[in-house]
Amino acid sequence: MNKSIHIISFSIPYPANYGGAIDVYYKIKTLARVGYEITLHCFQYDRKPAKELQEYCKDVYYYSRKMVGSYLLGFHPFIVSSRKSEELIKNLLKDNAPILFEGLHTCYSIGDNRLKDRLKIVRSHNLEHDYYLALAKVERKPIKRMYFKSESKKLKRFEAIAYKKANFVLGISQKDTKYLNDKYNNSILVSAFHAFEKVNIPTETESFAFYHGNLSVGENDEAAFFLADKVFRGLDHKLVIAGNQPSMNLKLIVEELNNVDLHENLNSEEINEMIHKARINVLPTFQSTGIKLKLLAALYNGGHCLVNKMMVEGTGLESIVKIAKSSNEFKTQVESLMNTSINSEEKSKRVAILKEFSNTNNVERIINILSL
Repeated sequence: MNKSIHIISFSIPYPANYGGAIDVYYKIKTLARVGYEITLHCFQYDRKPAKELQEYCKDVYYYSRKMVGSYLLGFHPFIVSSRKSEELIKNLLKDNAPILFEGLHTCYSIGDNRLKDRLKIVRSHNLEHDYYLALAKVERKPIKRMYFKSESKKLKRFEAIAYKKANFVLGISQKDTKYLNDKYNNSILVSAFHAFEKVNIPTETESFAFYHGNLSVGENDEAAFFLADKVFRGLDHKLVIAGNQPSMNLKLIVEELNNVDLHENLNSEEINEMIHKARINVLPTFQSTGIKLKLLAALYNGGHCLVNKMMVEGTGLESIVKIAKSSNEFKTQVESLMNTSINSEEKSKRVAILKEFSNTNNVERIINILSL
């Protein structure tokens, strides 16, 4: 069997310091470890070329993402049309290896007749139309809100075109995979790849709660603001928030509350260290598509994990977290969990369930597809 594959990434997946980049980078690393020869194609717009990727890839190509205003008015979603590239197709045609498209973002060429005989796999990182609609709901700026709504409509329409052209679609959660199979009947569950080789639950923790996320994303900033304003206001316990580009509203409330700290520009190692130290990783979300890499990080590397239903719905992780349904329930759970450690039964259960989410398990599912 020829163990070669093309991977088209929506961005440069190194450093692996946010959800999508983490999934792509550790997928590349794991495929290389099991002997695959990888040709990586990256769209470049906000990151520098990364020589670190050459350790795992035979070739790495970079293509400029075309941030052209007129693409906002076209048929295709902007995140798709801004990534069209004839040079990419020419490089894909250098051999007959399977192609893995990372996200709808990279699928502009999936229906190109020159690729009709290739094995084509799409990784669904999110139900993108739902994700963009959720971004619109929390966006304060009218122009950006209009963009997110328009993009959501276009993504829903384009999804049906792209996924019907794919041989397989890799769903990232049980919930997403069911949706994709109900609509397209070609989806296989492959959970998110991640940085963790084993479950490392701390034996001792410090008495603070931790929330982390890219705060330039409205959904994450909203979750952090909710924790500060509705949960930790009035509590004696400390909340630490970590993330880049927080909103002014979030900065103001952190200044107001003595028991809430905000850390910007932490690297991945520092984030993981905080996850491991915290008594509680507290992770609400108001957006239920996909699976959050921050949730897997907390479960692999942290103590108590306190979430709302949207964070775990349809992930298969519901039984190894604590779930709160309201701000008052979050308060009550924080008060309780700050006084306890994870017991041996809870640790064993977490280890057993997380076996399904290991990179080894994930890569075997991809290899099964490539072997067909």
